[in-house]
Amino acid sequence: MEARLNLFENVVSAKVLKHVVAATKAVADSTLPHSTAELVKIRASQINGCGFCTDMHTKDAAEAGETSTRINLVAAWREATVFTDAERAALELAEQGTRIADAAGGVTDEAWENAAKHFDQEQLAALVSIISLINAFNRANVLVQQPAGNYQPGMFG
Repeated sequence: MEARLNLFENVVSAKVLKHVVAATKAVADSTLPHSTAELVKIRASQINGCGFCTDMHTKDAAEAGETSTRINLVAAWREATVFTDAERAALELAEQGTRIADAAGGVTDEAWENAAKHFDQEQLAALVSIISLINAFNRANVLVQQPAGNYQPGMFG
């Protein structure tokens, strides 16, 4: 299976990806815990049906020391006992921020206030940014039907 369009070789998409990847570095340099960022990327990718990003971020999380139990339970985080209250707040924000079309009001005040209890302003900005960025990556990969399964941690940087 091949992607409909090679996002890495096309001049326009490669230029756009370069900027989006650069934006993700601002989140990586923030005080948002790396594990929280990876959990959020996994959950948004699952919701969006992006196999490429789900493959990438589950492998990156494992490479960074995340347990297989926690990685496997991201999709069922509400019923799982392995996530902290802060991670649960981040996952809820990620779900509501990803499923914007499912709720007329977008992200609820309750979800935002819960996240604000656990994260400072810099971390909230990082969460908003990473949720937005992973959704952009998901959409691009789903549009071009980017194949999943061959990602190796570190292959893009």
